[in-house]
Amino acid sequence: MSKRITPFASRYCSTLDRLKEAIRRKRPGLLRRGVVLQHDNATPHSANLTQQWLQRYGWEILPHPAHSPDLAPSDFHLFGPLKRHLGGMAFETEDDLISELRNWFDNLDVDFFRVGINSLLSRWQKCIDLHGDYVEK
Repeated sequence: MSKRITPFASRYCSTLDRLKEAIRRKRPGLLRRGVVLQHDNATPHSANLTQQWLQRYGWEILPHPAHSPDLAPSDFHLFGPLKRHLGGMAFETEDDLISELRNWFDNLDVDFFRVGINSLLSRWQKCIDLHGDYVEK
């Protein structure tokens, strides 16, 4: 278990708490069947506090090769469109930015997320075929 301590681990665990609550509300029974989570090895994800949280709730973590942004849907599917959307915008306050982000996410079609998640299987297979090398260069 990691001995790393990070102030962001507490925030990440709060995010996991909100995710757990959303799963409980939207997908009753899923928490009992088991949650499988993919995240990279960023410090908040591998911190002792986070590892304890994951153990307490029995969530399984999918192995994620180091430095593999091509396997994270946020990296290969989300950040590009978000960057294009925010390009050229300026915000007076952090609240203005948060409001714009919420608006953008609220207006995304469910298919946007489905496409990103559904492409994982082929990306995993490409990673295996390339012996862990980058899927996209």
